[in-house]
Amino acid sequence: MSLKSFGQSKKFLIHTVAFYNFENLFDTINDPNTFDEDWTPKGSQHWTFDKYQNKLTHLARVLAEIGSSENPESPTFIGGCEIENRGVLEDLIQQPNLADKTYGIIHFDSPDKRGIDVALLYRKNFFQPTSYANIPLYVFQGEAKPKNETAESTDDIEIVSPKNKRVYTRDQLLVTGFLEGEEIHLIVNHWPSRSGGEQRSSPFREAAGALNRKIMDSLQQINPNAKVITMGDLNDGPYNKSVKIALGAKDKKRETPQFGIFNPFEEMQKRGMGTIAHRDAWDIFDQIMVSESLLKNEYSSWQFWKAGIYNKSFLIQKSGSFKGYPLRHSATEIGFSDHFPVYIYLIKEKN
Repeated sequence: MSLKSFGQSKKFLIHTVAFYNFENLFDTINDPNTFDEDWTPKGSQHWTFDKYQNKLTHLARVLAEIGSSENPESPTFIGGCEIENRGVLEDLIQQPNLADKTYGIIHFDSPDKRGIDVALLYRKNFFQPTSYANIPLYVFQGEAKPKNETAESTDDIEIVSPKNKRVYTRDQLLVTGFLEGEEIHLIVNHWPSRSGGEQRSSPFREAAGALNRKIMDSLQQINPNAKVITMGDLNDGPYNKSVKIALGAKDKKRETPQFGIFNPFEEMQKRGMGTIAHRDAWDIFDQIMVSESLLKNEYSSWQFWKAGIYNKSFLIQKSGSFKGYPLRHSATEIGFSDHFPVYIYLIKEKN
């Protein structure tokens, strides 16, 4: 693993943890159990094999390079969302930019009716998973507040069970394992969208934040020093109730209590940075947060170092009405995603 000087004379091991919304990573095959018809050769996106292959090539380029400013190795962990199935991930990790990285896949099909899931890719030579589970998020029609507000643009489809009014959304993926011999827990998220408007749908994301907090609490009850990393497209910024209240994230290390969680992306949001743009306003929906146990000032075990947004120029729209936005798929171009990826570094002093 790569080494990095940190301080005066000490040497450190380093690992990159990344998250990326893959934006509609669909294959070309119509799945009769999901609403994926648009992403077929005859669908509205005219999604052909060649387009799919271009999408995979583009994503693989990004994933191989995230965090390379401080760590030349590609990320040890990649959380992802908007993934149709395991097959597209198997195709992804076989791309030339990733094929020699020995990525493993942890994926479950979620109840999302558009067929998009979350997943974790991990480098098998550094991380050995010991358990994993998809934990369902139960939210119901009627929990959302009726508001007269302009609905936000979203690809998400809000499907409600006629029996119990459950709104089908993504599960939260919990993975536990050993990173070079030390136990780490990772949660991968894609919280409910702002379909129907931010305020009306906020209770759904607040429920997602509360579920995240419950998962962390259960891990910390077993081991008070449990090291937990939660990541995802939260469809909320660091300042929203779902993150600040339901999850209880803090924006400063020194204010993060025992068993608490630190969000390094809140400070970036205050500086005007973003991972997604809407109506010329930037927000940070994509976040990676760490438990207080990863904030110690001694590095004999894995600790959080710093975080970033990967927004290289090749990921940015160069012209038109969306100039400066993330370069996404359009009718004339296979882009990358409508989100920028985010990352953090974990470091440990080399023996």
